[in-house]
Amino acid sequence: MREHFESSSQVLTAWKALKLFSFYRVVLAGFLWVLILSENLPDPFGKYNPDFFSIGVICYLVISIVLLFLVKYQRPVFGRQVYIQILADFIIFGMLMYASGGVGSGIGLLLVMSVAAGSLLLVGRIAYLFAAIGALVLLLVELMILNSAEGHVTNFTQAGLLGGVLFATASLSHVLAGRIRESEALAAKRGQDLESLSRMNARIVQRMRSGLLVLDSKGTVYLANVAATSFLGIAGKIEGISLVKIAPELHKLLKLWLQGQKTTSLLSSRTGLTDVQVSFTFLGVGKASDILVFMEDAATMRQKAQHLKLASLGQLTASIAHEIRNPLGAISHAGQLLSESPQLEGADLRLLQIINDHSSRVNKIIENILKLGRRDDSIPESFLIRPWLETFITEFRIQHSISSGEVIFSIEPENVRVTMDQSQLHQIVTNLCENALRYSSGLPKIEIRCAVNDESERPYLEVIDSGSGIPDDQVDQIFEPFFTDHSAGTGLGLYIASELCEANQALLALHKNTQKGCCFRITFAHPNKQIHID
Repeated sequence: MREHFESSSQVLTAWKALKLFSFYRVVLAGFLWVLILSENLPDPFGKYNPDFFSIGVICYLVISIVLLFLVKYQRPVFGRQVYIQILADFIIFGMLMYASGGVGSGIGLLLVMSVAAGSLLLVGRIAYLFAAIGALVLLLVELMILNSAEGHVTNFTQAGLLGGVLFATASLSHVLAGRIRESEALAAKRGQDLESLSRMNARIVQRMRSGLLVLDSKGTVYLANVAATSFLGIAGKIEGISLVKIAPELHKLLKLWLQGQKTTSLLSSRTGLTDVQVSFTFLGVGKASDILVFMEDAATMRQKAQHLKLASLGQLTASIAHEIRNPLGAISHAGQLLSESPQLEGADLRLLQIINDHSSRVNKIIENILKLGRRDDSIPESFLIRPWLETFITEFRIQHSISSGEVIFSIEPENVRVTMDQSQLHQIVTNLCENALRYSSGLPKIEIRCAVNDESERPYLEVIDSGSGIPDDQVDQIFEPFFTDHSAGTGLGLYIASELCEANQALLALHKNTQKGCCFRITFAHPNKQIHID
């Protein structure tokens, strides 16, 4: 008979069951031996042949102890050990029945336990073989007593009935064993499914862009994903460490939340590139349960809100711009024709010039709006920034007729690579350089620096002017659409530049603002992270 187990857990369970059965056999043998030593054997145990009964009990005790140790070390294999133990029971119990006068002594009932154990421990119809062997042992004992010279009374009827009980026990045990194994197999499969689902959930949590922390009621972290450790600026695992040691600012927000106080739940990430929006919730019922801390990039949330706001106006704005373009063209054309009239005086010519200038400005605003609406998708590529920047500066100097001393640049290290759509980068840097050229009052008028951030390992490019800086009350508005303090500006340049950076997973920000000039920084995507464009 070939043994088979579905999983290692079933193997372990089977060995435990066999160990329990072996222990039962040792206890039974020890109990019989104690009765012999105390000379309190119940009638008719050993009545037919006391010495033979004592030998059988001693053999049973020794064999049971030896087999218990074999089970502990799992040698020999499981199936052989079951066969040995069951067959040993048949032989020993046959000896004890013979020494006690046959089936009528009641010792034959112990065979029921052995048949049931063998049927449950082994797979298949081996249960009926055990019942058949047990029935043969009963009949053999009665035949031996019949042929003995002592002339004891035999009871084949009782032996036959007990044999029937053995077959009934084997049948019932066989069915029960089958159902138990089906249940074990189902439980093992469910366990594997749960384990697979747990691993999948763990991977999903770890790959989420939002940060997740799970704290116990004492504020100790026992689950943190990669995004959370990134927001907190911590390398390595933080499970098992108190939150107050890891992130004191976050712990303060948590205490305020637990006290029921309203808080902005906003903290600065240690990378300095963004703010983190934090929210808390209980995973269970009551304040003694675990706490889930949810962290999200505040800049991303603001961008999503801005997108929703602008998307609702986008189509309407483009339609209005298109409709305005036709009458604006007529006004501009009429102004040009009117400017050719010889009858106009100086004051009229000045008014006509104002009409033409503002018509040109409105037309430029309309072109920018339409261009923003039909902007092509970004196609980021990795390239060395030095040759690109050298070509750009040369073209910019020629286009704006400025000398080499008015535009300077530096790159360190020399092999800095950036990942971005080159045409969109050209549009962004052009806008920044034109702004710097417009507001600069000293030399150099434009300074361009390129380097790599030591903490985030992200390359960046800075455009610095020599102007008087941006007023503090305007700093928060410079990236909003249509905001400008220049009479000829449209207020869309920095807004479009910021949108183009975002499309390339880059970040445009006002890095420094002093009375000696401004510094706008483009922080490019991490060079080792693939960019996905939605």
